Amino acid sequence: MQIPLSFKLSPFTSKTAFCFLFFVLSFTIGCGINPDLQGKGEVYLQGEWQQDSLPMQKKLLDYSIYHLKFNCDSFYMQINSFSKVNNGADTCMNSGRWTEYVKGSYQQRNDTLHLRGQFCNANYSLKNEGGCFRSGIYQEFFKVSKKTDSLVQFSSISNVIPINAHLIKRSTCNPKPL
Repeated sequence: MQIPLSFKLSPFTSKTAFCFLFFVLSFTIGCGINPDLQGKGEVYLQGEWQQDSLPMQKKLLDYSIYHLKFNCDSFYMQINSFSKVNNGADTCMNSGRWTEYVKGSYQQRNDTLHLRGQFCNANYSLKNEGGCFRSGIYQEFFKVSKKTDSLVQFSSISNVIPINAHLIKRSTCNPKPL
């Protein structure tokens, strides 16, 4: 005659099993696999955008003109700054004209565009800390108003002068592997 197998769990073992099960479930539910491809971004932004000039820019002491490129969920920005006031060493300011570069990713929620990236060198390689101009993280929020298919206004929450950019080259998103 064969005796059936039976297991009797002690209260300690039950508690351990419950904790283990809770840990496994919370880990699998709380964590997800990152996508293999970059995101598609906003269709209407795909391409290169240029700000031509500012109203009354000749009367301003400092101003910047922006060139933006949106590729899928990534952006590349060139900031051409002009100043009639010498705020630093002339080797950096180049007689009141200088250019900064930023690359990163963006997200849009409703009418707000969030850009987050890093200041870069002219070839968009990562810029080392120190030296001339800004380095490190760039982060900005813009209220976006699409005026026409080829004209978009970016109103920064940290600057009173909006960026009126017109489309100079349309592109389509072809997501790349990450």
